[in-house]
Amino acid sequence: MKQEPNIRNFVIIAHIDSGKSTLADRFLEVTGTVPMRSMQAQYLDRMPLERERGITIKMAPVRMRYQEHGTWNKEQGTYILNLIDTPGHSDFSYEVSRALAAVEGAILLIDGTRGIQAQTLSNLRAAQKAGLLVIPAVNKIDLALPHIEKVIESVAALLKVSKESIFKVSAKTGVGVAELLEEVIKKVPPPKHPFSVLHSPFSRALIFDSLYDDHKGIIANVRVFDGEFKTEEMELVASGVAFKPKEVGFFSPDLKAAPKIATGEIGYIATGLKEPSLVKIGDTVISGNEQQATDNRRLALPGYREPAPVVFISFYPDGTTKFDDLKRAFEKLHLNDAALSFEPDSNEALGRGLKAGFLGQLHFEITASRLEREYNLEFLTSFPSIAYRIQDRGEVKIIKQPQDFPEKPEKVWEPIVDLEILTPQQYLSAVLGLQQVFDIEVSEVENIGDNLLIHAKMPLRELIRDFDDRLKSVSQGYASFTYELDGEREAEVEKLEILVVEEVVPALTRIVPKKDLEREGRQTVERLKELLPKEQFSQAIQAKSMGRIIARETISAMKKELGNFGKNGGDRTRKMKLWKKQQRGKERLQESARVNLSPEVFREILKK
Repeated sequence: MKQEPNIRNFVIIAHIDSGKSTLADRFLEVTGTVPMRSMQAQYLDRMPLERERGITIKMAPVRMRYQEHGTWNKEQGTYILNLIDTPGHSDFSYEVSRALAAVEGAILLIDGTRGIQAQTLSNLRAAQKAGLLVIPAVNKIDLALPHIEKVIESVAALLKVSKESIFKVSAKTGVGVAELLEEVIKKVPPPKHPFSVLHSPFSRALIFDSLYDDHKGIIANVRVFDGEFKTEEMELVASGVAFKPKEVGFFSPDLKAAPKIATGEIGYIATGLKEPSLVKIGDTVISGNEQQATDNRRLALPGYREPAPVVFISFYPDGTTKFDDLKRAFEKLHLNDAALSFEPDSNEALGRGLKAGFLGQLHFEITASRLEREYNLEFLTSFPSIAYRIQDRGEVKIIKQPQDFPEKPEKVWEPIVDLEILTPQQYLSAVLGLQQVFDIEVSEVENIGDNLLIHAKMPLRELIRDFDDRLKSVSQGYASFTYELDGEREAEVEKLEILVVEEVVPALTRIVPKKDLEREGRQTVERLKELLPKEQFSQAIQAKSMGRIIARETISAMKKELGNFGKNGGDRTRKMKLWKKQQRGKERLQESARVNLSPEVFREILKK
């Protein structure tokens, strides 16, 4: 297979807050990709949300030119370095997996202050599984940490390499950065042509990300595996859509048009297409003679496994936002976030909405913030839920909506996660104490350097009960965790329904563990009693499960003044007649009573 000798494609992978984006900044400076007068911290984190939170949310590709010893020329000795900066949080692992498929090497960056962390292990396994050359580097050596040598020893032991092969860098000051970049050139293999499906000349590229531009349409981020792409007719293999792109080019890191992008390179294709559903992450773009082949599926490059959403939350338009605005924004976001899924939903008080699937709680929070900031939308969200598999009347099916959960299913299975918690030894007791709060089953504890790695199983539903916050609290922020879906098991859960004046409020229905039913029911009815205004009739607020009422509160009817009859209150007989008349009116009103929960009440009750 032919190689492209002067190209190196690589990623930076690490646990969150390890300094990936800062290291990328130094690479941009060393290579002169961004002039010093234009540099700013976290340069590749282009979203304001990323800068505010100090975390990478989206992978960010950039093309750099570099010659060893820092001298510039345009001769054969100049290397093209395609870097993809990746997120560190486990909720964005799908971003990392797609970046790994587009490169040949990875820098594994370890925070020198904390050493190996949970996502360090997870990302390392993913890189090794993808067959990438891994270069380890310990960051933050400028802090002169007394335990830095222990961190280096633990990384060397993890990778089964010598201590001398671990790079020591300071992404903040730039120490060791040029040497690390030159190691990438020496060790990361150049890209190769994959085997050709047909003998005729053709071009193929894999779409690893995309975004929407009002003028250029859908912009596909691609890794070219065969041939070259110019502004000539192209085709998407999965959808069969043919198009002529507006431009092709590279990330510098802004979009920079070029005459072509060729084998081994990472770049973009501005498709000009406006319909988001036409361009899919993992699809193959083809160009050349083979566009006329009878079965273009033969040309498809290996794509990506579909991400499995674990948390489902419904969004409903609020304020001036219309349903179509919300739907269109989700379609555009999906282009830039392939892990986001959504489908139609509805609510009796809030109208039409969308039920969205997320890879975790942070993924949801980031998406909600982007909808507000990037699309100026107003919306309400439902309680988070997960999908259950149930057997009811002999039929087995998947239930995503709590309202669809039967009252007395024969069997219920819930998704389980394989959980790894990495913690310093002094917090082991406190972390294990979380078993009293969360349904965790610890199977093994092993040593990883100076830390302990706890292997455990836990129902997925527990992750959306602020598990992350509780873990950080008991370990003073030092423990970290990662997880992946690991099958399912039978569950002890029931449907909790909330009734107002004997009518079920579907949007407040949840699936709750049996042990938490009464507490959750009691809290909800008490909160509703505070929020609902008084009416001309009394309002019974009830929590129901398995056909029985487990909690109840009552809002009494509004009282009407009967008037002041005479100096001492008026004639008692006349007063009693009016009182009885009023009671009969209330009874008739009670018979037809119905309460519609306002959006304001939903907004308050659905707050965390």
